[in-house]
Amino acid sequence: MKVRGERECRECGVRWSYYETGSVECPDCGSLRSVGVDDRTAHTDAPASLDLTPHRTRFGDASGTLPTEGVDELKSDLREYVRKRGFVRGGELLPLDTTYLAARELLEAVDCYDRLRDPADADREYLLGLLAGADDGDRPATENVPERLREARGMAAARAVDEYRSDLLAFLDELDSGTDDEPDSGTDDEPDSGAETGTEADAPTVRVAGGDPQSRIAPARELLGRLRDRAKRVEALNGDVPAADADALVDAADALGEYVRTGEDTAIERARSLLAERNV
Repeated sequence: MKVRGERECRECGVRWSYYETGSVECPDCGSLRSVGVDDRTAHTDAPASLDLTPHRTRFGDASGTLPTEGVDELKSDLREYVRKRGFVRGGELLPLDTTYLAARELLEAVDCYDRLRDPADADREYLLGLLAGADDGDRPATENVPERLREARGMAAARAVDEYRSDLLAFLDELDSGTDDEPDSGTDDEPDSGAETGTEADAPTVRVAGGDPQSRIAPARELLGRLRDRAKRVEALNGDVPAADADALVDAADALGEYVRTGEDTAIERARSLLAERNV
């Protein structure tokens, strides 16, 4: 999606950032009549926050199995959070962040735990450890993932990497095109005096650091194909791979994103190494 991030209310004249609110509604007067006043940029990340405090209270009082009430609400909150999240914000490629990963893993772990006939203490500690830190991006260490729940780590990695790969591929397409000459799909940005810039067709929709960004496109796309194959393989195994392999898949995706953002050769070499060292 391509949007103008800075908006101006046609009723009261106040300006705000669409990237921060995710809405064309004026935060001051509530009017829906607003106009974008800067160049369009690629954008997939909606404002989203994750607060698991009420769920921690409920789950912390449970013993042995999950509480009969609240599981659906927890999964609903997690799904809403990951659904809103994206990895391109205002034309800049984001890292594959830890809060998104933790939310993904907790969502998978709840289902895995619920299927266990006789959860062990380690299984429960793992689930509660995820719940304790997911909204701050904290996950149990790789070596602390229980064998019977490693599917949660694997499936979370596969699905997170697939979403990140999709945004990264679209980002590379924009980087390759170098221009944004498509018409806006909304009605709130109809041509208006002062709303168009005259140089918009030449304005890039994405931004990266360093020189010669075009040279990064082909190497990144080649590795994206390998990353896709690895993620699909993990998904075909229902995530049942060593936790270290799942984490390496995530690290490879994040290193590839760093390479596209910065052009640093060490980042793409790290991605290649991580993909080559693991069996998945």
